[in-house]
Amino acid sequence: MTEPADPPLLSARGLVRAFGALKVLRGVDLDVRSGELLAVAGPNGAGKTTLLRLLAGLMRPSAGEVHIRGQRLTRDDPAPRRAIGLLSHHTFLYDDLTPTENLLFTAKLYGLPDGAAAARVALDEVGLSARANTPVRHLSRGLLQRAAIARALLHQPDILLLDEPFTGLDALSADRFRALLASQLARGRALVLVSHHLAEAWDLATHVAVLAGGRWALEGERPADLTAFHARYAELVHG
Repeated sequence: MTEPADPPLLSARGLVRAFGALKVLRGVDLDVRSGELLAVAGPNGAGKTTLLRLLAGLMRPSAGEVHIRGQRLTRDDPAPRRAIGLLSHHTFLYDDLTPTENLLFTAKLYGLPDGAAAARVALDEVGLSARANTPVRHLSRGLLQRAAIARALLHQPDILLLDEPFTGLDALSADRFRALLASQLARGRALVLVSHHLAEAWDLATHVAVLAGGRWALEGERPADLTAFHARYAELVHG
């Protein structure tokens, strides 16, 4: 297969992460280009969240490198990280602030010229405008997830890193979120999505990977048959 001509927005080579004697990642490579969504599956403890934290620059690799648009990602240089939007298990939201106030604070961190406009757009995209002025502590789990998604999208990042993004979303909200992800891909964003339930984003994925034992057990273009993939996944993970 001929490699696409455009360089990857996000790439990693030889990523290793150890915690003492425990190696969580053992040499992971990846390339994600404009308009691509890499869906990552794996059992608990496989290193999926650790991988996202390394890709986001929130954790230093024990070995290997991450590159954003060809520029090496380091904790000493914040510029490449501005291209990244992260949705993690931690919402990064302040409970006593409203969604609007949280996004205005985030906009200041990113130096956005019109934080109020950016906040309105992000909240509208996730269907949270009606609760924009409700303190976060009073939001349901699903609404809180939507607020966290808005935060990740606020600065219009070229790269989105999503850790179990459908958590807490009802069916209607999940459909809306899938449409939002499709629009991000159409705009040329590069996405890495981690989930235990790849069916939630299967039709959007261009590539899939299975992380097991700190390495890729499978990685490549998304197959057409989800059922066959589940069978293959079971073989790889459970033997």
